[in-house]
Amino acid sequence: MDSILFTIESGVAFITMNRPDKLNSFNRAMALQLQSILDQCATDDSIRAIYLTGAGKGFCAGQDLAEVVDPEGPGMKRILSEHYNPIVQRLRDIAKPVVAAVNGVAAGAGANIAFACDVVVSKSSASFIQAFSKIGLIPDSGGTYTLPRLIGFQRASALMMLGDKVSATDALQMGMLYKVFDEEAFETESKKIAFQLAQMPTKALGYIKQALNASATNDITTQLALEDTLQQKAAGTEDFKEGVDAFLAKRSPQYKGQ
Repeated sequence: MDSILFTIESGVAFITMNRPDKLNSFNRAMALQLQSILDQCATDDSIRAIYLTGAGKGFCAGQDLAEVVDPEGPGMKRILSEHYNPIVQRLRDIAKPVVAAVNGVAAGAGANIAFACDVVVSKSSASFIQAFSKIGLIPDSGGTYTLPRLIGFQRASALMMLGDKVSATDALQMGMLYKVFDEEAFETESKKIAFQLAQMPTKALGYIKQALNASATNDITTQLALEDTLQQKAAGTEDFKEGVDAFLAKRSPQYKGQ
């Protein structure tokens, strides 16, 4: 059974982590397959948005600990340097919007991979937990970078040290998520967001992502200069011309991602 399911529909790449019996916890095969699929998404111009979710009851429970303690396994250093760090780097670098549709528990690396995505939505029954301290580890997969920026230093510090489980409702209130949907509406509404993004000016969305990535470390002068550069690039796209033409003609734009 493939540990990642992958389909393309109407410009959206649907990626499903598929180890439901393990709550979609990562092993090496699953991590490398996800990287390969993200690489394909980055270079395939027909793909204009990405939708990441999990099979079964969980989104992703983080690392499969059986692999960590396996004397023949990759070991912690390789798990970070070859599995999680490349996944998070790809999610942030890919010049297309990524929707994390959290359908159940997101724990450890699973939570932090979700937070590395551009739009995070969840089922009302989903939960989030920085489980690392429970087994004597620190948050990885970019968690110490993304979570304080989402919810503030104090809350991030407490959640990482105490390992509290956070409900979807509380996660929304804290700022971890964009929206929470009830059980019946989740799949339809979360996919609607991905389909909407796939019909938008893809290059502009990629430039937005680039600017947001840089804003975490740039000073205002540097950020203004970057905005200037990226805005000139956006203004040179076919989609910008289409957007202006459609606005003046009082019609809906038909963006092509060019």
